[in-house]
Amino acid sequence: MAFRREKDYCPSHRATKIGVTIGIVGVFCIFAFVFPYYGFLSSAPQKQNHTLSQSQANSCRCESSKKTNNVKILKKNAELAKQLKELNAKIQFLEQERDHAPQAGPFGTIKALSTNPTVLPNESVNSRLAKILEEVSINRELIVSLANAKVIPILEIWLSNVERVGIRNYLVVALDDDVQEFCKLNGANVYKRDRDEAIDDIGKTGESSEVSALKFIILREFLELGYNVLLSDIDVICIQNPFDHLYRDADVESMTDGHDNMTAYGYNDLYDEPAMESSRIAFTRRIWVYNSGFFFIRATIPSIELLDRVAYRLTHEEGVWDQAVFNEELFQPSHPGYIGVYASKRTMDFLMFMNSKVLFKSVRYNPELMKLKPVIVHMNYHRFDRLERMKAVVEFNVNGKQNALVPFPLASTLDWE
Repeated sequence: MAFRREKDYCPSHRATKIGVTIGIVGVFCIFAFVFPYYGFLSSAPQKQNHTLSQSQANSCRCESSKKTNNVKILKKNAELAKQLKELNAKIQFLEQERDHAPQAGPFGTIKALSTNPTVLPNESVNSRLAKILEEVSINRELIVSLANAKVIPILEIWLSNVERVGIRNYLVVALDDDVQEFCKLNGANVYKRDRDEAIDDIGKTGESSEVSALKFIILREFLELGYNVLLSDIDVICIQNPFDHLYRDADVESMTDGHDNMTAYGYNDLYDEPAMESSRIAFTRRIWVYNSGFFFIRATIPSIELLDRVAYRLTHEEGVWDQAVFNEELFQPSHPGYIGVYASKRTMDFLMFMNSKVLFKSVRYNPELMKLKPVIVHMNYHRFDRLERMKAVVEFNVNGKQNALVPFPLASTLDWE
């Protein structure tokens, strides 16, 4: 991990100054405890030459004053003790920072860490889900998909291929009773959340885009419980086990909507402004968005912050698309008036984690690419006839039927109606 230091920053000097401060605070604590009625903590003692009658008359008032002073002293001591504890914590932090500060090696040998530490599991968030995940997950990882009754035929294909490639660490989040019953009848791992009207209404009746937005709210509990999640839309066909092909070196590892090396991984885009004459060309950098229907997200603080930001915008802004918001929050850099999410990211291999545009535009017309065995195929570019295309993908990639993809046009006809 790279550490940034200001020019005159020195942890040892700061630790020394804080140590002196602690010493002074400690002396005042001891003085306040031994001599509670002297110095700045209380008023001077009463003079001794008062008559007995005056003492009796003022006895109640003096007793009350003493109690009040005692309370003030105790509060002051408690405040000083708290300050002492905080200063000790700061010294410990500075000492640890000094002891673990990296030393730069030779040129070309420095590699920064791209992963953030995982969070400590908090089972109090959802003890019922925690028990399910403990049974289902492998190495605290699992693949998760959300479904309602509208998509049970597609869910059936998703489940059959997940089980065919040997994935046991999967979980279907049922958004209604029909999906829960379907999974139980088929012996599939299923979880239905406790009733939440706001989520349940969308889950039962919402369209695919609305249901897709729910995942950012639901996934938070998985991450809080300390589990890394491979989120999958149900229109994904597993050809191989995706867990065997993850790098796990970033907070978010996502498939792309790009269809070639440039669009998937980024390219220079030249902006031409003739009025600037000799400086008319400006270099810009472009990349096609990550697909929010298939990504691996690790249980880290930046990942949870990302989910929180996306979920907040989706529930407070009108007419926003979950994938657009997901990418905006993930890629937008910090700038005046805005602090970005410091989540690291990796783009998946677009030929291994394949979107349906790559398949139907490029692969099926290229004999060499047809020999590839992708990890997954996501029918994200073909919404209206995705069930038939998913069946064709299984025929082509699993059963070896070479002409299975031929009958389909490039685009789903109804996509633009």
